Order: sequence, then C-alpha cells, then structure tokens
Amino acid sequence: MSARHRRSDGSGQAAKRALRSALQGWIAITLLVFVSVAAIQIRYGRAGFGLLIQQWAFTNLTIMLAATALTWLSVGFLLWLLATGRVTASNALTVLGLFVVVFLYLNVLRERFRYGDYQYYIEAATALLERRPLPDTYLYLPFWAFLLQFIVALGDQGVLLVLWSLNILALAGFYLLMQATLQRYGFTPRLAALVTAFFILINAPIQRTLGFVQVNLIVMDLILLAVLWFPRSVWLSALVMALAVHLKTSPVVLVLAFLLERDRRWLLAFVASFVVVGAFPLLVNGPGPYGDFLRNSYALTQITDTNFHETSIDSLLRFVNPFFGISAAVTRAVIYALKAVLLAAVILVMMRAAKNQTFSASGQRGVFLMNALPALFVLMTLAPPIVWDHHALFIALPALVLLATLSTPAEWLWFGLAYTLEFVLPSFDFFPWSFGRLLAPLIFLALIWMASQHDRPRSSLPSIEKLLSAWAAETSGRPSK
Repeated sequence: MSARHRRSDGSGQAAKRALRSALQGWIAITLLVFVSVAAIQIRYGRAGFGLLIQQWAFTNLTIMLAATALTWLSVGFLLWLLATGRVTASNALTVLGLFVVVFLYLNVLRERFRYGDYQYYIEAATALLERRPLPDTYLYLPFWAFLLQFIVALGDQGVLLVLWSLNILALAGFYLLMQATLQRYGFTPRLAALVTAFFILINAPIQRTLGFVQVNLIVMDLILLAVLWFPRSVWLSALVMALAVHLKTSPVVLVLAFLLERDRRWLLAFVASFVVVGAFPLLVNGPGPYGDFLRNSYALTQITDTNFHETSIDSLLRFVNPFFGISAAVTRAVIYALKAVLLAAVILVMMRAAKNQTFSASGQRGVFLMNALPALFVLMTLAPPIVWDHHALFIALPALVLLATLSTPAEWLWFGLAYTLEFVLPSFDFFPWSFGRLLAPLIFLALIWMASQHDRPRSSLPSIEKLLSAWAAETSGRPSK
C-alpha cells in the first residue's frame, strides 16, 4: 500500500471516529434537553417556561419551536447517516440535496408569522363536527375535512403544528420521490438529485404551498407514489391515486394515463379504492358534505369578478371581456369552449408522446403511462375554474422531464421563459404580467409536442451527466466511465 493510500485510510478512520463522537455528543445534548424540559413541565407546568422562552414580535412561538426541534433532529439524522457509513460516493449528492432543502425551508418558514389556508380546513372540519354544511371556502371532497375533524380539539395552534410538520415531511418526500421519478425517466441518480434540489430551492409555488400550509405537496407525493408503484404494486398504486383525488379533485385527469396501459386490475383497484375511501366521510358525517362539495364547485363557475393573483382561463376572461361588452353568460360559454380546445390539444399531444415514446423508451409495462403524464399535468393545472400560484407545483414533472429533450437554443430559451414565469418570479398581482403563469404551462405543452417529433437532434443533457460522472469519479478516486 502506498504512502498516499495509508494517509487516506488514516484520515478516513479519523473522520469516522470524529463523526461517532459528534453523534454521541448530539445524543447526550438531546437527552439533556429532553430531561430538563420534562423536569420543568413536571415541577412548574407550562408556566415554568415563561422565564426561558421569549416570543419576539412577528413570531409564531409554536412554529419557532417546531422549526428548531426539526432542524436539530435533522442534524442528528445526518450525523447518524455519516457515522454509520450510509453516505457513499453514489448517494452523496442525493443526501446533500435533501438536507440543503430541508434546512433552508425550516429557516424560511420559521420566519413566517401568519399562515393562511389551514384555517379554511379547520372551519370545514369544525363544520363536520357540528353537523353544519361545509363552508363555501372549502373546495375539496370531504375526506380531508373528515380526517382533520379528529384533531380539531387541539385548537388553532395545535392543528397548525400538525399540518405544518406534515408539510415539512411532505417536502422531504417530494424531493426523494421526484428524484426517483426522474430516474425512471432515464436521469442518472446524480443528475436527478441535482435537478430536483435546484428546482425546490428556487421555487415560488413551493414557497406559497408551505407558507399557506396547503395540501399540494401531499397530493404530489401521492401521485408520484402511484407512478413509482405501477406496475409492480397495482393495488397500492391505485389506492394512493384515489387518496390524491379525494384530497384535490383535479388529479382525476391523470387516470387517463393509467387507462392507456389497459390494465383492468389497476382500474378496478382505483374504483374500489375511491369508493372505500369516500365511504368513510359518508358513514361518519352522512351524504350532506358531498352535496356541499357539489354546491361549492358549481358556485366557482358562477364567479363574475377576477383576481390577478388567480391565473386561470376563467379569471383572465372575466377581467378582459367586460371591456368589450361581453356578457357573463357569453364569457362562461367562451371559457368552456377554450377548455374544450385545451382538452383536445392535451389529448393530441399525450397520444403522440405515448406513441413515439418521447420521454420513456422502455419496453416494460408503464411506458404509455410515463409518456402520457407530462401533457396531462398541464390539463390538471389549467382545467379547474381557479388556479392559484401554488397550483403551479403540479407542472413540476413536465417541466423537469422536458430537460432531457431540449436540443436547440430556441427550445432552451422558450423553456427558460416558461420556467421563469412559472417557478422563479415571486407571486405578484399585476395585469397582464401575473398571467404569465397561465402562459407558461402552454409553452411547456408546445415543447412536449415538439419533443414528440421523430428524428430530433440529441439532447444536450448527456454532456451534463458526463460532467457529474467525472466529478464523482474525481472525488472518489476512481476513473470515470
């Protein structure tokens, strides 16, 4: 063994010993904090913490403590991964990306002192408990409110803590699941980790989702699980897709991609799962909440004003048409016509992408599903009568898989424009520029159509993959392939 290798081994052993010592120190400090907190609680009750904790202006104390605790636990988990040798050259980029994302958002969200949409969820859950109709601010099937009614007793801050923490876990899950999904589309593990981490770190829709404690990340996690589990676990895939639809109705359009696989077992499992999941609110709260959902859904189509913060086709036409003297009834008819055109365009693009195997050329089952999904996510996002900026999270998959198809400077420029409009620009209300979030998915759809052509130039993505492989080989001391 050369002197260089002996020094390397010695340094490696020293690093392992240092990491084990750090992990032991972390455990000791954690136990000390736990014992001290328990002792104060037992001896003095909650009042005993008054001298030890200060609540600054514009700070939510519950969230501050939760962010601090989750950050400290994440540090311990990272030390454990390192000390036990579970971080290797092959997964180092994945682990790095995960903890950068988690640490960043824990700090960003700790600074927020007001959270929004979770209160609508509490109002709906409370209405179910009190046998009152669902409020018109609750626009989902009853299942989410059905679940939350069992924790309403925790109070406003208690429910916020549960949902806030659940969203942090959903964010970590989104990172891992999106990375796994991109690998199924042919991305290397390192490139999938890098792309996913960059996407999450600079992302206005994700910030809005977390800032309003919305359910979008949970829904996306369920959708990605449905994709990853198909066709290996048909019943699990169908179950999580049914849960996604019950949490947010719009994912139902993605079922079309599964239908292209002509898998009767999956369709049967989806229908059965959807009925069983929907039966729980029915048995506990009766049929009324479903009637409320239909009433609230219909009311959305009758809105006459507009909101520059809400960038649906409906909102745009409701603002523009009065300037031309177009009545509300005619405006609604034009909206339905445009959405019919959108549906036809999405189906056309979806079928061509599936036929030409644009995104996935695998000969295994699931190839039609993988190729059809990107276009359907555009339909899922633009078809509803209300499209808030946090809904742009559902454009994540088509945006990221398109990276593997871009080959000309013009395509990269159009992609960059759409990506900036959808994900990079902060949320703002400025007509007509805020409606760039309506234009961006249409650009992505056009790029999918262009990508589905035959005899296209090769993507420039492999060159990026070679650079990552060379970097990994250099850091691990192995020759690159």
